Amino acid sequence: MMLEKIDHIGIAVKDIETTGKFYREMLGLEFLGTEEVESQKVKVAFFKIGETNIELVMPTSDDSPVAKFLATKGEGIHHICYATNDIEGDLASLKEKGARLINETPRPGAHGTRVAFIHPKTSMGVLTELAQK
Repeated sequence: MMLEKIDHIGIAVKDIETTGKFYREMLGLEFLGTEEVESQKVKVAFFKIGETNIELVMPTSDDSPVAKFLATKGEGIHHICYATNDIEGDLASLKEKGARLINETPRPGAHGTRVAFIHPKTSMGVLTELAQK
């Protein structure tokens, strides 16, 4: 595995603007901007804290996986993302070790990254994302 650090913590939200105010105004985190990620059917907003980011994730479609998450679990922590410099190698290693993968090949993510998700059943209920810049 070539994991380098925690890249971000994803938080599922119903309204990115309202929730974003909390991170900007109450916590004073640096706002890095928003982006629509069509492949995931979401709009995201990033906030910087140290070497890590907080990613607010809002569905842009009713059939988005995040919309389904919100409908069943409500707002809150959605996933943890680890930065890697070899996403294909990490996915191959995980598959070889018996991990259940949501994505066996990387997909486009925010900020020009390539991302893939590991099923939460593999990681005791935590949706895990790998991202390579």
